[in-house]
Amino acid sequence: MNGKFNVRVYGLWINEQQEILLSDERLGDFRFTKFPGGGLEYGEGLHEGLKREWLEELGVEIEIIDHFYTTDFFQASAFHTETQIISIYYLVRPLKLPEVDFSDTPFDFKTEEYQEEVFRWISLEYLQPEDVSLPIDRVVIQEIMKMA
Repeated sequence: MNGKFNVRVYGLWINEQQEILLSDERLGDFRFTKFPGGGLEYGEGLHEGLKREWLEELGVEIEIIDHFYTTDFFQASAFHTETQIISIYYLVRPLKLPEVDFSDTPFDFKTEEYQEEVFRWISLEYLQPEDVSLPIDRVVIQEIMKMA
């Protein structure tokens, strides 16, 4: 076997207004929308990695409520085509409200830095697969839509 695996872990936070949190990110010229979370580091468990990612991105500790979805199809990485992506999604709740500015506007970046991340809410009522950039996230939105 020549390929490698990249394990990603994401948190789905649905608030009391039935909105879900999205992350708009910029990495150089590449802009994308995804759920908060990211890559598992060597030696981490899934829950530990997700908690680290949320602490890094939003500055809050989270409670992991339940497993929601795990990738069940082949997906090559957009950045490294010889790498297979496996993503695990959990329903989460922060232990306190994040002290970040939420925007209503996609890609509402505040600086011109190479890498930046901003957060916004979208109503579950209007949520569509096209609201996110990554193929696995689009499948997750289809699963969320089945719940609503």
